[in-house]
Amino acid sequence: MSTVAPRLSIVVPVYNEGEEIRPFLDRLFDSLTMPCEVLAVYDTEEDTTRRHLVDYAEEEPQLVPTHNTYGNGPANAMRFGIDHAAADIVVITMADGSDDPQQVEALAHLVERGVVVAAASRYAKGGQQVGGPFVKRIMSRGAGLSLYWFGRVGTRDATNSFKAYDRAFVQRVGIESDTGFELGLEMVAKARRYRQPVAELPTIWLDRTVGQSNFQVWSWLPRYLRWYRYAFGPRLQ
Repeated sequence: MSTVAPRLSIVVPVYNEGEEIRPFLDRLFDSLTMPCEVLAVYDTEEDTTRRHLVDYAEEEPQLVPTHNTYGNGPANAMRFGIDHAAADIVVITMADGSDDPQQVEALAHLVERGVVVAAASRYAKGGQQVGGPFVKRIMSRGAGLSLYWFGRVGTRDATNSFKAYDRAFVQRVGIESDTGFELGLEMVAKARRYRQPVAELPTIWLDRTVGQSNFQVWSWLPRYLRWYRYAFGPRLQ
């Protein structure tokens, strides 16, 4: 671990990425200038990513291989990472290379300026989504734009996992998501209900070119619908 207190904690849920985690980490660390820690969170000791994380951490002290003990799945990995982060700002990004690492610090700066959630938006002007399943793209875009225009949630891309958070806000409202990737939508919905500021910046999302996505659109859909409806509820104190 670095002796410099991190200004930013980056949480990366990983699942059997194998040696492909190395080029991802190279791109991520090449883009960082702030004192930070990167918590690469895996579910089991048998995960094929673990060995490569341990080896990489020997040369890069800002990388923290992190064993999630909350239970399997991306939601638990993200929650575990947030709970064990050392910095006041947490950025969640995916290990598949779909997110732009050059925007990690830009998202963090928005939180430093006072928002509780800063979203990388595929559907803002200048943003783009390249690849990915057609049905998933249509559903995500429809949910994001309708929440923006009718729910006034502050971002056109509430479902994207690539976001920065004020950790104190997350701890205050709590995380209820326990499966899938709906944590990002949950936090946007809660920020709206508590009338806390949310901001976005456009991003270009690229579908992964190696490996297989762990996104299970149909089995996780009811949970996404829960938080979609929640965003339209009355103000909470």
